[in-house]
Amino acid sequence: MCMKKVGRHVSMDKEIDNTFLNAKEIGCTSMQVFISSPRRWDVKRFNHEEKLKFISDLSRFNIEPVVAHMPYLPNLASPVREIHKRSVETLNAIATEASELEIEYVVLHLGSHMGEGRELGVGNFVNAINEVEDSLRGVTLLLENEAGQKNSIGSTPEELIDIFDKINSKKVGFCIDTCHIFAAGYDIGNVEVMEKIDKTIDIRNVHIFHLNDSKFELGSRLDRHDNIGKGKIGAERFRKFFGYKNVLSKPMILETPINGIDTKEELEGVKHLMDKSLND
Repeated sequence: MCMKKVGRHVSMDKEIDNTFLNAKEIGCTSMQVFISSPRRWDVKRFNHEEKLKFISDLSRFNIEPVVAHMPYLPNLASPVREIHKRSVETLNAIATEASELEIEYVVLHLGSHMGEGRELGVGNFVNAINEVEDSLRGVTLLLENEAGQKNSIGSTPEELIDIFDKINSKKVGFCIDTCHIFAAGYDIGNVEVMEKIDKTIDIRNVHIFHLNDSKFELGSRLDRHDNIGKGKIGAERFRKFFGYKNVLSKPMILETPINGIDTKEELEGVKHLMDKSLND
């Protein structure tokens, strides 16, 4: 059986104590969490005892890496001064809290320029990342590719590397979402496409893959996740994707729908596909 790092987004619920136990029960060897509500601006602060328990479990359960995801409301590319300011404050608070929980990565969306132009949006985003550099303290920020929605930035490998190169901090890398990149028009089951992506962003700069199938066709520009092998990417494309060079050296995090799905069974299916790719 494949021993690669693979897990999924796990809820912290209202208590921090059961997070690792919940992840372990479904077979995670890595995991992603929201350390604060995904639909609020203010960032939850854990008390000293909660943080010590989380750090202890981090070692005890051997689930790593643990990835924190930014809330959805912040828009670091926003041309609206107040929104941009609040977005930077939220990122700063999330990075600080993640550091104190000894979480290695924080994943964030690049955001929308809201019709004011890509150049302005990229500039705002880069400035935001540069502003929080002093808060990172062991945390690496991972820029997640977008699906190509209207006014979004960072949906192509060329855009991603352009933004990456403009950021001062070296504590930055990529999180590539398979649904998003497929929706943006990149067939991850095609070795030539993967070679182009690799040549542009260098997969060595990718620290995490978000592993999601897509409810819509290649190039749809729609961000709608499906369960692995059930969507338009399909099991065969994922098998080929896993077989590309250094892909399986990276941790994989599923963000697939959970309604009516046995999450443990889905993780086992992913590991089986990984094994098949290694045996090809």
